[in-house]
Amino acid sequence: MAKKKIIVVDDSRTAREQIIAALAGGDYQIVEAIDGNDGLVKIKDNTDASLVICDVNMPNKTGLEMLTEHRASPAGHIPTVMLTAEVQPELLQQAKRAGAKGWIVKPFKPELLMATVRKLIGDVAVST
Repeated sequence: MAKKKIIVVDDSRTAREQIIAALAGGDYQIVEAIDGNDGLVKIKDNTDASLVICDVNMPNKTGLEMLTEHRASPAGHIPTVMLTAEVQPELLQQAKRAGAKGWIVKPFKPELLMATVRKLIGDVAVST
């Protein structure tokens, strides 16, 4: 069975590494993007992705700008979770209106991220 693909969009290499480490137990294929512009390119090149995880504050194109463009694109069906240090209710409402399926605040708990990912892409947790 093919691994489900997740696109991680964050300008911080450390943040991308933390997200990837949190998802390591899920056996996902991770595609990294360094800002909103790169994120749109990676989404266009990976329309078979199951999920996008995106920061809000990034250079060149913010996460909200990327989300708005992504949702209007042919790959707009791919759900997006915003993972950010931002806590302003106005930004959360903007993200919801733009089509975000979730909002997780950094620093995040890896188990919360994994649970959110599994819920949105339909993975069943494996019990041990």
